Amino acid sequence: MTRRTHAGGCHCGAVRFEVDADLDAGAVLDCNCSICRMKGYLHLIVTADAFRLLQGSDALVEYRFGTRIAVHRFCRTCGVHPFYTPRSHPDGVDVNARCLDDVRIAQLTIETFDGADWENHVQSIRTD
Repeated sequence: MTRRTHAGGCHCGAVRFEVDADLDAGAVLDCNCSICRMKGYLHLIVTADAFRLLQGSDALVEYRFGTRIAVHRFCRTCGVHPFYTPRSHPDGVDVNARCLDDVRIAQLTIETFDGADWENHVQSIRTD
């Protein structure tokens, strides 16, 4: 396991964060639910202690829908969605792998997740 610290943020730079993750150990998820499909989000779900918001809490806007459990966050200036609190892991953080500075998407292992049928598939990504 090679857990590294990866820096990331939004397009305009108002939001910056760090996340500790081993991108070689597991896949990021490409979800086909209505919001992830439209955003092009690639999910890297980590524990809350592996994520640090360095700047931009005041630049983030929240969006909730459906059950209102997931807290989607995006930059009020550029509109990019760098991370959020997922419904599947409400005590964790879901980082958009596309927002990591040092990561080439083509080098990641990407698995599909059928979020369009979330209730029947969520157990496949939960660790509890």
